[in-house]
Amino acid sequence: MRLRYLKKVLLIVITALVGVIVGAIISGVLYSTTGILLFGIERARPASIANLSNARLTATAYNVLEHITNSDFQALSTFVHPDEGVVFSPHATVNLAANKRFQASEVAAFRTDSNVYVWGVYNGSAEPIEMTPIDYFSEFVFGRDYISATVLGVNYIVRSGNALENIVEEFPNVQFVDFHLPGNGRDPTNEANWSSIRLGFEEYDDVLWLTVVLRSQWTS
Repeated sequence: MRLRYLKKVLLIVITALVGVIVGAIISGVLYSTTGILLFGIERARPASIANLSNARLTATAYNVLEHITNSDFQALSTFVHPDEGVVFSPHATVNLAANKRFQASEVAAFRTDSNVYVWGVYNGSAEPIEMTPIDYFSEFVFGRDYISATVLGVNYIVRSGNALENIVEEFPNVQFVDFHLPGNGRDPTNEANWSSIRLGFEEYDDVLWLTVVLRSQWTS
């Protein structure tokens, strides 16, 4: 008799939890202890983020991503942290010893900068990624239309591969937005092709400044 009662209570609890999760998904917001997962968000609908508690962070991330999409490096540079600069990581695992850090004035000159920098290493081969800023952006930042992403993680990593996710460990004061795309244009049903651009900010003098830009994608 007692076992039947416990089973009944357990069923009620499970049903309630499922209801909460489904309700969150339907409403477009899923909360966690670390952040928020947003569904159905569109840049063209400011109202979709205006009522969020962290709307300032999300709006700032959209502004930065728009400048990146438009290759407007001068405008992008105005968001770069004035002291710390911005780190570019080609992978989800940030390596501050290997990834390249730039100051605002350097970012502003990206379009005409013909210098070849080491940005990190390629997954698998561990060969150095040696590129000019424009070439790096072409391969590791401009690859997909992230500004059209309808799934966002606000201080929330939407999806991970087998790479170490250490953005918070390397940037303890970071606030970030994860712009996630589930599949590529050639085969949008292939979940192995998911990728994200993650923009991280730190607050300084009551302003959110860009400190890290990284790409995360499926890894085998």
